[in-house]
This record gives sequence, structure tokens and C-alpha cells, in this order.
Amino acid sequence: MNKRVRLISIAIALILALSACNLPSNATPTVDLPATSVAQTVQAQLTLVAPPTATNTPPPLVAITTVAPPTLIPPTRVIPATSTSTCDISQFVTDVTIPDGTVVLPGQAFTKTWRFKNVGTCSWTPSYAVVFSSGNSMNGPATQALSGNINTGQTVDISINLTAPSTPGDYTGYWKLRNASGVLFSQFYVQIKVATPTITLTPTNPVAQVVLNAIGSESGTVYEPAAAQGIPGTILAGDTGDNFLARGYMSFDISSLSGKTINSATLNLSSCSIMQNPFASLAGIWVGELQYPLPLDQSDYDLSGTGVQLLTSAPGTAIDVKNFVQTRVTESRARFQIRLHPSSASSDGDGQADYIACTAGSVTLTIVYQP
Repeated sequence: MNKRVRLISIAIALILALSACNLPSNATPTVDLPATSVAQTVQAQLTLVAPPTATNTPPPLVAITTVAPPTLIPPTRVIPATSTSTCDISQFVTDVTIPDGTVVLPGQAFTKTWRFKNVGTCSWTPSYAVVFSSGNSMNGPATQALSGNINTGQTVDISINLTAPSTPGDYTGYWKLRNASGVLFSQFYVQIKVATPTITLTPTNPVAQVVLNAIGSESGTVYEPAAAQGIPGTILAGDTGDNFLARGYMSFDISSLSGKTINSATLNLSSCSIMQNPFASLAGIWVGELQYPLPLDQSDYDLSGTGVQLLTSAPGTAIDVKNFVQTRVTESRARFQIRLHPSSASSDGDGQADYIACTAGSVTLTIVYQP
């Protein structure tokens, strides 16, 4: 027992001595304790300061109701009808009828025709159609089938019967082609202008008409000098049974038309009679215009004149002499005069009379003029 106490005392003294030697007087000594001692010390401290173990009771759970999201139904995808890239392709060539802006009357029926060329790889058959798309249909059909096959590279005229709206205005109707599968392609249109016609009244100059007969005392026949015959009142042109030529003259009084504007003037010889065939045997009968002095006599036989018309058959009702009458009216002439004479310079020598014969009261000159 005493030995044990003694050993403990010695140990304490050594510890104190060592502490005094190693620590500065003003600093707190650092004691290097063995690891086991330190661990024991820490364990002791934890044992001393550790609070009593508490029982952790978890908080009550809150019930959360989860609402499932509604099931979304994807919308139906609408695929617009389109033509395939190379199958159905058309090329517009021209408007055959009713070009854009054509003016039509309200309610007027018309036919619109377009010309197309098939530049696709598919033939257009009667299963293809023209269909109305939008705008104004102008009473056209909703659908109209093509009338035949149009192969690649061929052109076709497509016509639709339409009727213009009854109200004036600008109208456009759009149309498309549709293939056998119902796919639409190639939009085109018709564009018109509906307008009520404007009636412009152009004042016209009043006209008057006069019908003149040949003056009997100034008309007649002059034979070639060798015939040594007088001047009969009958107007005769041709040759006689004695093979002498005859020329007929007729005179019309135009003194009342001086300075007027002539609209028309026609000479009517349809009342004249024909003996034999002077048109063949004498190479025809000339109708000529001239001015001969009055009274009519033998000196008038060889007067020069201007040919109006060569008759090769019986004359009709309308020999146009307008320009000749206008000239004489402008010159303020009192008379318009006509001569009938054979085209041949001599008789046919057959001993037969060949002529055309007229009477002054039967031939007429009809003149329409501005009074």
C-alpha cells in the first residue's frame, strides 16, 4: 500500500516538473495527450453534454388528391387537296373569247373559252372536270366534265356558258381543274364588266328625195349622118334594119338642186325594151354622161362623153350616177344628160334591127339630197 502511494506521488512530481520546463510563463501550456486519452476524454464529454434521446414523431401525413389530366384527342389533320408534282400540270395559253375586262350587257349570255396545254405527265380524261371555285359563278355549272382525252403536250379549248349579272359592276369568277381522284389544280378565271349601254343620239341631217323623168322635148335619137334621118322622140340605141347606128339621148331637169349635197342618185332603165340582141351583136351598149346643147340635133352625134356603165344584158333598176349628178349640181348645171350608144363603131351588117328602146316618160332618175 505504501509502495503504491509512493509511486503515484513520484509520477505527479515528474509531471509538474516537465510542465514547468516546457511551457512559457505567460502562455497556456498545450498538453499532448495520447490518442486513447483524447478519445476517452471526448467520449466522456459527449456523454456529459448529450441531451437525453428524444423520440422523433413524424408529422401526420396530409392526403393529397391527385387529379389525372384529361386525355387529349389530337385534332384531325386536314390535308388540302393538291396535285402531284408532275402528274397534273396545266399551262394557260390564251383567252380565246371574253378577254379580261370585256364589257357585256346586264343579263347577257356569253361563252367563255380558255386554251390550256397539258404539260404534266398524266393524260386528262373525261373523268377530269372544270369546277367552280369562288367569286361570281355567273350562272355557270358547278361542275363540267372534259369532253375528251388530252394527252401530255396537247392543247384544249375549255368553254363554259355563262350569263352576266343583272347589276352593273365588275365581276370575277374563279374556276379550277379537278382530276379523277378529286384533286384540284390549275386555278383560272373570267373577268367581265357589266354596263348599261349608253345611247348617244347623233343628229342626222334631214334628206329629201326627188324622182325625175326625162324631158320628152329634149330627149330622142340621133342616127349616124349617113342615115339622113330626123330626130324622133323615142330614145333608141343600136342599129337599124338598114345597118345604120343610132344613139339615144335623155335629159333631166336638175335646176332645183343647185348647190345641194347629193346622197345618192340612180338611173332606172328597166322599162326599156330590147330588140334582138344588141349586147352581143354590137359588143354591148354604153351608158354615158355628157352635156349636149339644146335643142338636140345631128351635131350632137359625135360629142364626147364619159362612160358610166357598159350594159351586156338588159339593164336593171339601179345604175349609180351619184358622182356625176353631184358634179353637175356643184357646177349649177340645169340639166343632167345621158347618152346610150353601141360599143361597136359600126353596124353588124346583118340587115336586122338590134337595139334598146326607151321612152322619156318611163326612164327615171331618183336623187336623194340634203335640202
